[in-house]
Amino acid sequence: MNFPFTDGPPPGVSRREWRDRTNAPSSPASPAAPPESLADLLGGAASGPDSSVPPTILTVCTGNICRSPLAEVLLRARLEPLGVRVHSAGTHAMVGHGMTEQAQEIAVRSGADASAAAGHTARYLVEPMLAESDLVLTMSREHRSHAVQMMPSRLRQTFTAREFARLAATLTDDVVRTVADAAGSDPRARLAAALRVLGDQRGLTLAAAEDDDVIDPYRRSQATYEASAAQLLPGIDEVERIVRAALT
Repeated sequence: MNFPFTDGPPPGVSRREWRDRTNAPSSPASPAAPPESLADLLGGAASGPDSSVPPTILTVCTGNICRSPLAEVLLRARLEPLGVRVHSAGTHAMVGHGMTEQAQEIAVRSGADASAAAGHTARYLVEPMLAESDLVLTMSREHRSHAVQMMPSRLRQTFTAREFARLAATLTDDVVRTVADAAGSDPRARLAAALRVLGDQRGLTLAAAEDDDVIDPYRRSQATYEASAAQLLPGIDEVERIVRAALT
């Protein structure tokens, strides 16, 4: 028996059992999926992304009520006009809860749509969300590890927000456009090419490990919310820049 895709397990069902049943084949007669190839593990099937699906960005934090929805609504305001889908989830989500008031205030002040910020509801991170995402932007190394452990094939598409900012700073718009142009006209293929060259910068730029994390402001002071946003926003700016250079 499979559960329909929802944002959390039904009453009386553990998250692990719910996730396993959600991703199980629809019937015993369904053939087993082939083992992942090296190409799958390093960033997707050799056939390339499905061109019928829009470029998709997933932002991830713990409770999905502060950092990741802030990133989501800001990126949505900036990139949705380009046809990019943006959503968010939490590794230990407070399912059904909205953004905190402090996060909403910072989001609207920073250019997000007020109705999008007010309408957010937290949901769990599950494998189908990762599978459909071209970029997974996490708020900490712990979230990055969690996402990659859930789906190793997302390794090359998964970055912390601050890591993304640091790596993107090494690439000019012209470099991004050149590699995107070489990938053709499909938006997802162009974005994938840009993210590959971004990922190639890993190990070439030095940074302390903790410098890749965005502070968790939950149940902390307004000053901590401001400090957290200050760490996150440069990553949002660089994601916008790289995506625009790849798609336009």
